Amino acid sequence: MIDLRSDTITNPTEEMRRAMYEAEVGDDVYGEDPTVNRLQEKSAEIMGKEAAMYVASGTMGNQAAILTHTRPGTEVIMEANAHIYYYEAGAASAFAGIQPRPLPGHKGALLPEQVESAIRPDDVHLPPTSLICLENTHNRAGGKVVPLENMKAIYDLARRHDLPVHLDGARIFNASIASGIPVQDFTACTTSVQFCFSKGLGAPVGSIIVGPAEFIEEAKRWRKRLGGGMRQAGVIASACLVALETMIDRLADDHANARLLAEGLDGIKGLGFDPAEVETNIIIVRPTTMSPTRFSEELKKRNILVSVMEPDMIRLTTSREADRRDMETTIKAVQDILSG
Repeated sequence: MIDLRSDTITNPTEEMRRAMYEAEVGDDVYGEDPTVNRLQEKSAEIMGKEAAMYVASGTMGNQAAILTHTRPGTEVIMEANAHIYYYEAGAASAFAGIQPRPLPGHKGALLPEQVESAIRPDDVHLPPTSLICLENTHNRAGGKVVPLENMKAIYDLARRHDLPVHLDGARIFNASIASGIPVQDFTACTTSVQFCFSKGLGAPVGSIIVGPAEFIEEAKRWRKRLGGGMRQAGVIASACLVALETMIDRLADDHANARLLAEGLDGIKGLGFDPAEVETNIIIVRPTTMSPTRFSEELKKRNILVSVMEPDMIRLTTSREADRRDMETTIKAVQDILSG
């Protein structure tokens, strides 16, 4: 089976499995798990932030950050197709009691002037703005790298307005590898960052948030309230340490496979997409002669899995679990389906 649904389907490497078996552990709620502590210290260092907190998932990390940065009745600016707005089950409203302010972006990027005009004035009738959220790479925009200059401009205006900026950086290493820009250049344009170990980095469980030490200490209280206080979490954190040490540079392979797949799909009648838009490991296509559901079912008959994201949109995501030969097999299957 060729699984292109997501990069979350990656299995842990043998090195990760050994590290999990041999992990030195303690009670992380007491701050006594040495493996978790090493992971947090290394993550903060890589991201150029003071401190870090290990969490069970990217959604938990994003929500803990929002809960820490905001208060109920305030408004959070975000891109209208952001993961935080689209795929986290309304958690920011349900838990933090905030009002999302979704703004339409361009290839996942918000225009700085658009963000500044959305910041609420001091008016008793209006919810005060409490946070700006960004996403890089941007999932629903097709894995786009939000330009560093764009992030800098938004961060500068946020500082002028005394507002924090949180980055959903689930795939921030993909952005860094694809652009050649050091990850700390991106994270310097943020107050806090969440990034995932369980996507392209291939670890089985976990994400992390980084930021100022005081922010992280308060976030730990929110993690506990969300049920995220883990005990001997070094067992899973050990795989994340291996991911940081061995899996970042290999993301370039995923990007190369995505480009190969995009070039092979280019020009196939019945498929709407622009291969030039593929920047990282995500490809968004729109079948024009059959429904995405039927298209997906036809691929499944040929042992290929993809993700139907919208009534007119399919996502194909490359990862360590699919190689160059799998890309060639997928191209041939799409040709057969759409020419039949």
